[in-house]
Amino acid sequence: MAAFDLALSCVRDGTDDFLLPQLINQLATEGGHLFRHTTLDPGNTFRLFARQIAGGNIACAAVHHLADAPFSDTAWCQARKRLPMELIQQVHQTLIDDTRLELDQTDHAGNGQYRWRGHRLHGVDGTTDSMPDTPALRKHYGAPGSRRAGLGFPTSHLLLMMDHRSGLLIDCHDSPVNTHDASVVWQTHQQLQPGDVLLGDDAFSSYVHLALLLQAKLHAIMPTHHRQIVDFTPDRKHAPLRNKRAQATQPRSRWIRSLGHQDPLVEYFKPREKPRWMDPSRWEQLPRSIIVREIRRTLRRNGFRPITVTIVTTLLDPTEYPADELVELRLTRWMIETNIRHLKITLGMDRLKCKTVEGVAKERLMFLLVYNLIRRCMLRAAQTQRVNVSRLSFADTLAWLRHGDITSVPRIKINPERPGRLQPRLLKCSRDKFPYMTGTRHELLAQLHARHGDTA
Repeated sequence: MAAFDLALSCVRDGTDDFLLPQLINQLATEGGHLFRHTTLDPGNTFRLFARQIAGGNIACAAVHHLADAPFSDTAWCQARKRLPMELIQQVHQTLIDDTRLELDQTDHAGNGQYRWRGHRLHGVDGTTDSMPDTPALRKHYGAPGSRRAGLGFPTSHLLLMMDHRSGLLIDCHDSPVNTHDASVVWQTHQQLQPGDVLLGDDAFSSYVHLALLLQAKLHAIMPTHHRQIVDFTPDRKHAPLRNKRAQATQPRSRWIRSLGHQDPLVEYFKPREKPRWMDPSRWEQLPRSIIVREIRRTLRRNGFRPITVTIVTTLLDPTEYPADELVELRLTRWMIETNIRHLKITLGMDRLKCKTVEGVAKERLMFLLVYNLIRRCMLRAAQTQRVNVSRLSFADTLAWLRHGDITSVPRIKINPERPGRLQPRLLKCSRDKFPYMTGTRHELLAQLHARHGDTA
């Protein structure tokens, strides 16, 4: 058995048996998928596919080095194409459900490290990944800006939802590159349970999304929307619904009562116009107004200028949910961005390699599955090392899965605590100074041959 497979079995406690090739084949049979028991049957293909991704998404021509029997890169590509998408989704969902069950059992045992005041916390954020420039992918996903065919790469918009404390990836929705986060986020609500809390940036704090969360008995802690005018003056006036001139200078929300310093209850009103992405029947079901809580705090840190944070939340009880704790939770939202960096940069999902829409979907889904396998290993290691899982190194866990001593329980590197860490987003070393393409490859080749012919 390969090191990667042994590493996975090393952290198995009896619930990960679905990862074994023979049981993958059993799931394929139960799903009505016909196949032959060969070197590249669904079970072996699934296992090799995961190892290909975990190994850095190596070239298809090199996958046969990971197997016990040789096969051509064409045979491997055909095997990946035959692997049912539904089978990968089933295995991934089982992995998510089992891991979430473990998290709940850990909390019920009295640890409580994966919940906040009895609530499960989830983060949501948008990102992108790119892929080869083929007509099918460009037509399906589009390209950033107005780049014509032959320039740039097709790029997908991804909306990811993760468990805030463990980093487990719960849901992912892909769509064309110009999709707005707010038009997709409602689809993630079906993965949540009543009482769950969602953290996000100000793209998700619109009236429509907050109202949808309340309809699903969910909660939000988010920065106030960038178009929302916030005013903490007691008994202040608010702009009438149809007075556009007043709305430009006055808040639309109605002040209800104060819960503390810069911590009032306010009433948000339903906008006049329906978002283009929303179904008319669902728009009609939204209430005419909702009650939320706006909080503002000025944070002072040694060595840094004070920063002012303004949030909106649907958690209305100031005793059960203190304002300072809510603001502190909002500041931890960056954790999902760190996890997305692990997924895209450390694991390598920022650039996919398949050239068809179906192939890209499978490749991306396998990246998500391998990411969650790594997270599962980190959760087990965190219990053994008695440390918060957020402090364990994702890169070191991936290195252990690839090359570590799989005969012993992993000892993952523990990152130091660095509260308030702030670094400039700049490169120390410049990248290769090659110019960008301003014409298609065919046009540039024609110019190159023309110059070569002139000098010949």
